[in-house]
Amino acid sequence: MTTEAAAPTASTSTAPTARTVWTRTRGIVLAAVLLLAAAVAIAAVRSTERHGQLDPRSADPNGSRAVAQLLADRGVTTRVVTTLRAARAAAGPDTTLLVAVPDRLTKGQQSELHRATAPSGGRTVLVGASGWSVGRLAPGVSADPADSLGSTLAPACALPEARRAGSADTGGVRYTTTRLDADSCYPSARLATLLRVPAASGGDTVVLGAPDILYNDRLDKRGNASLALQLLGSRPHLVWYLPSLSDTPAADDDKSFFDLIPSGWPWATLQLFIAAVLAAFWRGRRFGPLVPERLPVAIRASETAEGRARLYRKANARDRAAAALRSAARTRLAPLVGVPVAQAHAPEALLPALSAHLPGDGQDLRPLLFGPPPGDDTALIALTDQLDALEREVRRS
Repeated sequence: MTTEAAAPTASTSTAPTARTVWTRTRGIVLAAVLLLAAAVAIAAVRSTERHGQLDPRSADPNGSRAVAQLLADRGVTTRVVTTLRAARAAAGPDTTLLVAVPDRLTKGQQSELHRATAPSGGRTVLVGASGWSVGRLAPGVSADPADSLGSTLAPACALPEARRAGSADTGGVRYTTTRLDADSCYPSARLATLLRVPAASGGDTVVLGAPDILYNDRLDKRGNASLALQLLGSRPHLVWYLPSLSDTPAADDDKSFFDLIPSGWPWATLQLFIAAVLAAFWRGRRFGPLVPERLPVAIRASETAEGRARLYRKANARDRAAAALRSAARTRLAPLVGVPVAQAHAPEALLPALSAHLPGDGQDLRPLLFGPPPGDDTALIALTDQLDALEREVRRS
């Protein structure tokens, strides 16, 4: 084989252009923009709807200013506190303590609040307490995992406040209790959505499954106003406890990292994990065995050889290049000296035949045909020239 200097040709870049990148990614970018816009819109709507929720100072639909004003007309004072220390200090026989979001308290805070309210002789109202908090704030009471299907329920109990109010929007968390002296009202599938548990000190704890009767936009529906005023107006003072995220937890709190995760996130994480596994199976499916496909255009052998040589040079793979050159040379030389092609790569068969075919006293062809790889590009070029010269000499002889 002969080596000729190839004429310099303009190299074709395989790097994707900006237009190609945009064409490939515009669908993903558009989907990301739509998701971001939807998230911002949902966050804006939810923030508008939930602004001032259960705050007796807020006139928003989910606020509770209307309840506070009606209580004030009846001589009940309302005071808002946002710390556990203030809530504990306010507990007393002439005070109703309303805990707006019990689940926001840590375990230690819940236990500490119960220790302060149980012997106070006052009333404690827990709004929407779930299984995370109700067992510590109201011992003997547990929350059912499934909420009430309906929102408007009938009292179906002997509690005077419930009987006077009639039907109300109490449907939410459902409760069960082991206390035989508890009043179970507004049942949904035989589980109460309002419980009154008396205390030995003369006070009591009211567990309310839903905050709807306290909202401004729901107060005039059915018996919501009557029930809210009776539950919160039994004492001359109402302390409205809105737990804040800045409230310092109790020193003995043993809340773990998993306790800090909201209740819905573990289930959502499990769903995402299952979706990821299914996506992996979907993307990793086999499409069957490989099928040879004809190229749309014919490629000249010289271009293929040049491209392969460039790849070898880029990878600095002189050993593979030398092995390919020697293997091709042995394959062409074997038929010329009467050696079967199947034995062309066996030194004990090819080398004696070459020595007998060449004139002179013979030369050691083992380093040339079966030697080590060259150490640099210059040695590789020299090896190519020597193999070419050997093939020409064998053909002439």
